[in-house]
Amino acid sequence: MTIVRDAPAKLNLFLHVVGRRADGLHLLQSLVAFTDIGDRITAEIFDGAGFQFQSTGPFATALDGESTANLVVRAATGLAALAGRSLDGLRLTLEKNLPVASGIGGGSADAAATLHALMALWSFRPDGQALNRLALELGADVPVCLAAQPSLMEGIGEHLTPTTLPAGLGVLLVNPVVEVPTPSVFRQFARESTFSASLPQPAIPAGDRSAWLDSLTACRNDLQQPAIALCPVIEDVLNVIGACAGVRLHRMSGSGATCIGLFDTPTEAQAARQTVGDVYPDWWCAAGALHHQ
Repeated sequence: MTIVRDAPAKLNLFLHVVGRRADGLHLLQSLVAFTDIGDRITAEIFDGAGFQFQSTGPFATALDGESTANLVVRAATGLAALAGRSLDGLRLTLEKNLPVASGIGGGSADAAATLHALMALWSFRPDGQALNRLALELGADVPVCLAAQPSLMEGIGEHLTPTTLPAGLGVLLVNPVVEVPTPSVFRQFARESTFSASLPQPAIPAGDRSAWLDSLTACRNDLQQPAIALCPVIEDVLNVIGACAGVRLHRMSGSGATCIGLFDTPTEAQAARQTVGDVYPDWWCAAGALHHQ
């Protein structure tokens, strides 16, 4: 039996750092969205002993020594413990299409897709609270990737409020193929920024596209300037996206270095991807549709 699950890229349409807990974890407020661009997990039972993990795709070699592969294995191990079963005879294959350490939740999405694939493969549905605890233990972005729907994410990632986005929007993703470690960005943030603790919860009226974009434009990514300080090419990427025909909004996602551009249609986003890719062939560029629910 074989189960395949997509691991869509997670996009932070805004990200506000509003505080820090006593244990050092940062408190966030973020509008998270998903797209049809992403990785893929295949889970299958094979004849033989042992557990197998393998990776394919354009960024498979980047996983050597990286935490993404570990997240997939940790997700499988954690769910097996909840199910009271062994990983013996299980093969997991990760098709790695997203660049690693890129601010679009690739590792978290892969872990969430692993949980979904194995729950289907094993016909196992754990207690909701136990599953949520496991997801949060794997990483702050795993719970929202497990839900895989647009959400206002708060706290360290455990408080999720589902929402809807305007339908039909296109999205462009551009990464200069430079890894920006999240801890380094937060350390830079601590050196040069202050918390947005008094920031009111933004209103995102999804039914009115123009009002939604206006509301989104009034928000920001608090990690963008710290990331640029560490990796100046991010500012170049933002300038290139901002100059694309038809772009409605552009900013960095997560802790970088991937930057996003929103367009009225996926067709416009694809045209922008072609333009950027022709001029900057060494950058990773992808375009698709933004999931609205």
